[in-house]
Amino acid sequence: MTFKKTTLAAVLALMAMGMAHADITIGVVQPLTGPASGLGIPVKNAIAIWPKTIAGENLKVIVLDDASDPTAGVKATQRLITEDKADVIVGSTATPVAIPMADVTAESGTPQISTAPAGLPPGKDKWFFRLPQSNGVMAFAMVAHMKKQNIKTVGFLGYTDAYGELWLKDFTAEAAKNGIKVVGTERFARADTSVTAQALKLTAANPDAILIVASGSGAGMPQKAIMERGYRGKVYQTHAAATRDLMRTAGKDADGTFVVSGPAVIAEQLPDSHPSKKMAIAFVQNYEKAYGPGSRNQFAGHGSDALTVLEKAVPVALKKGKPGTPEFRAALRDALENMGRTVLAHGVLNWTPEDHWGYTNETGVMLKVVNGEFKVEQ
Repeated sequence: MTFKKTTLAAVLALMAMGMAHADITIGVVQPLTGPASGLGIPVKNAIAIWPKTIAGENLKVIVLDDASDPTAGVKATQRLITEDKADVIVGSTATPVAIPMADVTAESGTPQISTAPAGLPPGKDKWFFRLPQSNGVMAFAMVAHMKKQNIKTVGFLGYTDAYGELWLKDFTAEAAKNGIKVVGTERFARADTSVTAQALKLTAANPDAILIVASGSGAGMPQKAIMERGYRGKVYQTHAAATRDLMRTAGKDADGTFVVSGPAVIAEQLPDSHPSKKMAIAFVQNYEKAYGPGSRNQFAGHGSDALTVLEKAVPVALKKGKPGTPEFRAALRDALENMGRTVLAHGVLNWTPEDHWGYTNETGVMLKVVNGEFKVEQ
């Protein structure tokens, strides 16, 4: 009888512990296959080396592949929310996937930390927070550099999807403020294997510079195409191309290209006065210890920064709710929105109720590809 009472007491104690501590479920939706896999795999890799706990609570991380497909991304998000009771969704890094995912997270009241610079209609991003820098912030840095290069005309060669269209919109507006005109606009799909016709049109127009809006390994193909057409003007790429995949796929044709980036990619080259230098170097050392020298990139930095914001927001949210509950998800959303100035590897973030982008115009760093390496433009 005594044994039974002791056993019952032990079981009740374990149950009480289970009720007091619930795993924080992190749902990760990333393009691990398909055209955007070069973006999603580094994010997944960064998340794989996160610590196992935050604020004393165990992390349960569930990673699903959206296959670079919006429909698959939506289904993965629905599964994580309904079946796995995810407290937060991290993803996608493919802009066309992250946008429809936002409908699911908003309807369910689940915070979404997007690793894509996805634009949503005004008032639609209550539950949606972005870790990448906005295209407008990055266009600001790029156009400032173009002015120094005395560029007056630019040809645009970019994706047909949301990432390309948003960049065209934001870049055109910033360029117009500074007397720079977009004189040709050509588009291509992420899955395309050739842009010969588009490259011929743009090189024939002979603008002072060509802006390529593509991502990961997909940025190399249009780069080679315009160089093979004999173009000798300046070439610019966006922060989605700030990976070694650009040099790997474009080879020598990448040399001389200007790429706008967040600071994490070139941590060691940052001045000591840069607020992100310490965080950026810590990210690089941690990531390259796990995956090898030179493995860092823009997207892995976002995966690391997602941990930083959660480590700041989760302790606040735990005061108002238990993981796995609507109260915790709502409190986590509020904590993210009001966490104040937060230094990341990729810049200084300050999400507010009015701004779920958060970065300032000082964020973008201009790089140049020199002999197959990124160098900071002074």
